[in-house]
Amino acid sequence: MLVDDHHLVRDGIKSLLVKYPYFNVIGEAADGIEALNMISQGDHQIDLVLVDINMPNMGGLELCRKVNEAFPSVKVLILSMLDHEKYISQALQAGAKGYLLKSVNEEELVFAIRQVIYNSFYICSELSYHLLGKMLLGTKIIAKSQSTSKVEFSSREIEILALIAEGYTNLEIADKLFTSKRTVEGHRLQMINKTGVKNTAALIKYCLVNGVLSFQAD
Repeated sequence: MLVDDHHLVRDGIKSLLVKYPYFNVIGEAADGIEALNMISQGDHQIDLVLVDINMPNMGGLELCRKVNEAFPSVKVLILSMLDHEKYISQALQAGAKGYLLKSVNEEELVFAIRQVIYNSFYICSELSYHLLGKMLLGTKIIAKSQSTSKVEFSSREIEILALIAEGYTNLEIADKLFTSKRTVEGHRLQMINKTGVKNTAALIKYCLVNGVLSFQAD
């Protein structure tokens, strides 16, 4: 079920998901009250609710709490523009099984839905590294002079890798390096392609495991 007060947002998400035979969008709602009524009717078996936080009448967090209490088999995945950790914390406390920013690409959206449906928990990679950076106060991530990686990275790619791993967003990295957000995103996608990994999280893991990056105390 898709729950968002913007019809165009629901249409956009639905147009992405209909391409995948293992997904079936069986309900849409513009607020939490409408969504809860549809779930309560039980006309369809709903596995997952993809919901925004800010909506009229009943927001996503309250809907999440009510669904978690009354329909524990239905999983809730938050999809929001809000990137502050307090909202992530509130969502987890309300029983959400995952948290995505609306800036995620199609691949990560599909991956997250599958993860949550199959009883895993998921926070999008941009938020994960933002939170990781806050946890790593007093440390920084640096490029190592030697590595076991068979993939060669340029000095600019290494700069971007280290900043991603410290939790900076693409826009923040662009500001730091005096370039555009699109250029940063292009470097990130190029590094994902050259290493053969699936997403940014796997890219950083690859670089840490192969010694391209390492932790260093300030």
